[in-house]
Amino acid sequence: MPAAPLVTAEPAKNPVKQPPAAERVYSHVKKAVLDRRYEGGTLLTEGDLADAVGVSRTPVREALLRLEVEGLIKLYPKKGALVLAVSAQEIADVVETRLLVEEFTARKAVPASAQLIARLEQLLEEQRQLAEAGDLEAVSVKDRCFHAEIVKNAGNEILSRLYDQLRDRQLRMGVAVMEAHPGRIAANITEHGELLDAIRNGDADGAAQVVRRHVSRVKVLVRGDDR
Repeated sequence: MPAAPLVTAEPAKNPVKQPPAAERVYSHVKKAVLDRRYEGGTLLTEGDLADAVGVSRTPVREALLRLEVEGLIKLYPKKGALVLAVSAQEIADVVETRLLVEEFTARKAVPASAQLIARLEQLLEEQRQLAEAGDLEAVSVKDRCFHAEIVKNAGNEILSRLYDQLRDRQLRMGVAVMEAHPGRIAANITEHGELLDAIRNGDADGAAQVVRRHVSRVKVLVRGDDR
């Protein structure tokens, strides 16, 4: 009789390893703050967060300390963590820094490489699609990616790192603007198109002017001064 075929056992699949507990709490709270599920003025308690993420209170404390260093919350012993609202000074500081970096890098993008133009066209189209789907958080992320691509193109690592440090604040403000001013989404896309056209056409001065008008508008809208 022919020998029965050998059956080899499949190697056991390793279970997906979860991030450390403190990292899970950190990600949960940070995302909720940035997309404004935890609004400014919300008081978070260690117990509620531990229950929400399914961990003990010790990693919650570790995560909250990290978020306090990043300026998103303020810890109050025996009370909890207060989500900090975006202040007028923070808005002014972010806009001023963005203008310094983005006007310079918009000028430096001219003359533009074919790779930069193609990447900006792709990001702009993705932003249009996300806007049609109504995903405000994703639109805000893609908005920032569009500007970050121009900054990165300048090839200055110090400027790129400085710009990256603004990421969380930009995303938080971006969602706030889009929630309060839904019409601004279409305006942002239009202005991104104008910026892309100026860069594509080799108009460094025009690109810088679009950036100044576009970024300065954020300050007005976040502060609620729009007319």
